Amino acid sequence: MESSQFMSAINQIAEEKGIPKEVVLETVEAALAAAYRKDFGQKEQTIVAQIDPETEKTRIFVVHKIVETVEDPMKEISLKDAKKIDKKAELEGEIKEEVFPPAEYGRVAAQTAKQVILQRLREAERDIIFTEYQSKIGQLVQGVVQRIEGDVVMIDIGKTSGILFPSEQSRTDRYYVGQRFKVYVVEVQSGGRDPQVIVSRAHPEMIRRLFEMEVPEITAGTVEIKGIAREAGVRSKVAVVSHQEAIDPVGSLVGRRGVRVQAVMAEIGEEKIDIVLWDVNAQQFIINALAPAKVDEVELHESAKTAKIKVAGDQLSLTIGKAGQNVRLASKLTGWQIEVDKEGMPLPGVAAAEEAAESSEVVESAEAPIEPTTEITPPKTTEGSTEA
Repeated sequence: MESSQFMSAINQIAEEKGIPKEVVLETVEAALAAAYRKDFGQKEQTIVAQIDPETEKTRIFVVHKIVETVEDPMKEISLKDAKKIDKKAELEGEIKEEVFPPAEYGRVAAQTAKQVILQRLREAERDIIFTEYQSKIGQLVQGVVQRIEGDVVMIDIGKTSGILFPSEQSRTDRYYVGQRFKVYVVEVQSGGRDPQVIVSRAHPEMIRRLFEMEVPEITAGTVEIKGIAREAGVRSKVAVVSHQEAIDPVGSLVGRRGVRVQAVMAEIGEEKIDIVLWDVNAQQFIINALAPAKVDEVELHESAKTAKIKVAGDQLSLTIGKAGQNVRLASKLTGWQIEVDKEGMPLPGVAAAEEAAESSEVVESAEAPIEPTTEITPPKTTEGSTEA
């Protein structure tokens, strides 16, 4: 192959695979070394090849370790013999002895070289993909549905495919091949033939990243999202705070005529979003988190991390929410297990819905337990959904 054709081929491979040219050259060197060992060397020998990128000249070397007493002549050489090749040779060092192929490589050696090149390029490509997407963990990437395998959706996210498991899917999403949407990168696993990029449409942090794209005050640091509680596809509560008195944090996320929150909702489907004001005072934060319900009183029990709240009878079903959703999300958002007390009669959490159904509105699935959250976040509330 002419030199210009050789370097052109190297550059083309590097560009197509997204691999540095130096890595491709190292791969070809390893293939030439393997081919020499196959046809002219010994299996135990350490063979290296070097390609000068300027002259494109190839040289083959047998590498020996310099030792005092030679036990394995295939891999070792005495200091005396090493100094015949290089006067600067020292014990425990290495010596490279140049060798010259006596003839052209045979078919088997050529096949060996080809296999080495393909394997090394796959390894290099896999490492690059792993490193690239490892840096994208916690970020949003654009994806296209590639194929659907049972409940698992494969998403084309550029250089590789993202895996959207059922546990990471929003319950209201409906997937079809060719569909475009954003996904949140959860994890990158290096095992197997190719790196596995686990993506999500249900992760709470996806809401944060979407708001960061829409709200410049968050990027500027004047408004901060303190916490998110999410039931993907149904409802989310987002706690916000302002670091400048003149800026309304809730209004910043809602936007003029709701344009910002609606842009976020457009990406996540039918899911509603409540934007609430964080407060350093736990009682006020709980009141804010339960909006749009009106809370009369909050009694905190620090040791058990529970909060008993009192609401008027006409606010009970609104406080609990459908299937206990409002009080459950508020618990997750604040980090306090919230129990509802109706007119002085303590009713643990969502179980209050059963009694509320008899006197006011029917609350579905009222026996669902309240799950306290590990995400402690604080707000006051204005609903940023289409209901707001």
